[in-house]
Formats: sequence, C-alpha cells, structure tokens
Amino acid sequence: MNPLFRARRASEIIPGNNFLGKVRKQFRQNHLGMASLRFLYFFILISLLADLLASGMPLLAKYQNRIYFPVFRSYAVDAGLAQWQTELQNIDWKKLQYDWAVFPPVPYSPSGLDRDNVHSVSPFGNQAVASARWRHWLGTDELGRDVLSGMIHGTRTALTVGLVSMGIASILGILIGALAGYFGDDRFKISRASAFMNVVFFFLAIFWGFIARSYEISDALSESFWKFLLQIFFSVFIMGITLLVGNLLAIPFGLMPFLKKKISIPVDILLSRFIEVMVSVPALFLIIIISAIVSHPSIYIVMAVIGLTSWTNIARFIRAEMLRIRSLEYIEAAHALGYSEWRVILRHAIPNALSPVLITVAFGIAAAILIESTLSFLGIGVSPETVTWGSLLAAARQSPSAWWLAILPGCAIFFTVTIFNLIGEALTDAMDPRQKK
Repeated sequence: MNPLFRARRASEIIPGNNFLGKVRKQFRQNHLGMASLRFLYFFILISLLADLLASGMPLLAKYQNRIYFPVFRSYAVDAGLAQWQTELQNIDWKKLQYDWAVFPPVPYSPSGLDRDNVHSVSPFGNQAVASARWRHWLGTDELGRDVLSGMIHGTRTALTVGLVSMGIASILGILIGALAGYFGDDRFKISRASAFMNVVFFFLAIFWGFIARSYEISDALSESFWKFLLQIFFSVFIMGITLLVGNLLAIPFGLMPFLKKKISIPVDILLSRFIEVMVSVPALFLIIIISAIVSHPSIYIVMAVIGLTSWTNIARFIRAEMLRIRSLEYIEAAHALGYSEWRVILRHAIPNALSPVLITVAFGIAAAILIESTLSFLGIGVSPETVTWGSLLAAARQSPSAWWLAILPGCAIFFTVTIFNLIGEALTDAMDPRQKK
C-alpha cells in the first residue's frame, strides 16, 4: 500500500489527528474557555429542567384518591394535546387539600403572585410564609413574584432566544454566503430563456405571494405569531409555485437558438449588495416597529426578527471561505467525477467552510441575549406575562431600594454574555493555524 495513503488513512482514523481533533485539543488548553463551556452546560441543564426546579404546581400529587402529574400535564395542555381535568380547572394549587403532594424545590411559578409578600420583600427580611419550605430565597418583586423562580425560567428564555435566533441566522447566512462565494460572478450560468422567465416571474411571485396578500399577513401578525408564521409559509409556497411555473415555461423557449445561449449571472454581486442592505437594518428598531403593530407581543417574534437581521456576518465569513475553497483540488476532483453543483456545495464545500461560522455564532448568541434583555428592560416585544432577566431588571426601577432586583439579573446577563464571548475567543484561538503545532 502506498505510504502516503496509509498516512492519510491514519490521520482519519486516529482520534485527535484530524482538524477537529486538533481544534478540540487546542480548545481544551484554554482554561477560561473550558470553564465557560462547563458553566454553559450547567445553564443548559437549568433551562431544560426549569419546570422541574421552579413551578407553582406539584410534580406529583394524590388528590381525591387519584394520582396526578400537573407539571407534565401542563406541557400537553400548552401544546393543545390535552385539557385540564374538571376538578383541576381554575384552582389554587397550594390551597388544595391533597392526600399528599411533591412540589419542586422552588414551589413558585415565575409569574405567580404571592399576595402575602408584595412590595419587594428582601431575601434576608421577614417573610409571611408558613415555613422555610415556602420561603422566597432570593426575595420577591413589587407584585410578589418569586425572584429565584424568575431567574431559573429567565435562563431558559435567554438561552432559547440566543440559540433559536442564531439558528435562524446560521441557516440564512450559510446558504446566502455559500452561494455568493461558490458561484462568484461567472460560475452560475443559465439560458437566456430561463433568466428572462425567472426575472419576470420573480416579480409576479413577490406580488402574488406578499403584496396581494398584505392584508392577510398584517391581520395574522396582529392576532398571533403562529398565524403570521403560517401566512408567511403560505406566501413562500405561492412564490415557489410561481417560480416553478416560470422555469417550466422557459423549457420550450429554451429550444430557440438565441434564447438557448447561456449567460453568466453575477450571483456574488447581487447577494453582496443584498447583504449590505441588510447590514443597514437596525434589529432593535425593527423589533420596536413590529411590536407596535402586533397586538399580542411574543418572544417568538423577538427571536425571529433577531435571526432575520443577524445573519449578515455569518454570510460574509462563509463567503470568504467559499472563495478560497472553490479552487482547491478536492472541489475540482468532485467536478471531474461528475457530481452536481448542489452536491459539491452541500456535501464538500460548506462542511469545510464552517470553522469561522462557529466563532460568529458564539458571539452572536451573546449579542442576541443582550438585545432580548434590552427589549425586556424597556418592556417592548415581550408579553408582560413572560418573566425574563430584563423584566426583572426593569422591576428594580419601581423599587430602588430592592437591590436584589438589580444585582441578580444584572449579574446573570453579564455572566452569560461573558461566557459566550470567552467561548468565542477560545474557538478563535483553537482554529488559528498559527496555534497548531
């Protein structure tokens, strides 16, 4: 066997001897990065178990000789898959006469009101509770909501906003950046008939998909986020069908000699200009504008808008990588084997261009958490029932003497943003070729 081939096979089989293994080894040498990653795992665990750690409903209870799982039942009720039993509708869970009940470690929901401990009770002050089991260990806010429960559920909200919004941004950024970098200005060629039909039917698709349906979309946006999302999907479906019809009509026209000739489409110039336009759109003001239109603000709208306006940096990085990768030998070998352009892009080019995306995503999650906290602090874009770190911080304005309302969520925001920034810096160092020996 060829020694060079044996060496290549060994580099693929031996753990830690490939690129990802070297990055992982280099990352582990960064003590701040590893500590931040462990704290992130801890926060993810808290967010996943938030309802089991803090809830006003019991985890398990026996009531009227029947066994109930209220916390788990609430998941099915919220999803519309079940309904509360008649005897459990519109009740105060703490005042029921249980045969026995097992409550979470923090027996308060984040939005539940304890009317006996209103006006911002201190964590170290006297509290009107039956026993230490029902004590508010981090105090309450002006309305009597438990701060510790709000901090636990705020962790879920912060991480969800950061991860979901950057997930949306990553999909858009990777797709647009990869197309711009791979095809450039001269590699994407279509017939004149296809180009003409796509231009014409693109404007028709925009008109039929969005302009003609503007009233339906605006009405859905004012009702709920999910109805708005359904209308958007329907508009995108109409656009896709319209463009498909245009391409089908281009087939017979493409048989004519003049219209059959292929022309180059400047994909890079078009998408790069589109990226520059999106960079100029301020996400914060866009969320404020949408919140003024929507009658029922939702955290989902915040996540969607942050994701739809935060993909530009990812697109720029992956575009630069694709400009470098598209001329490498393995891409040329894939073309020589007869692979389609889309297979080369999805199976070979994009997986090898994702290194800078991971760094950008880490910093982007931190930025998304800051944007959500800012909006919650201002009371914009998030429903009043949703308790977040920003809303807890905003409650400190009503009670200037309640130091715990300012310090605890403020430290949580600072700590979480710092964690993601340190992870991003550690990834930057780990993926720097100058750091590898």
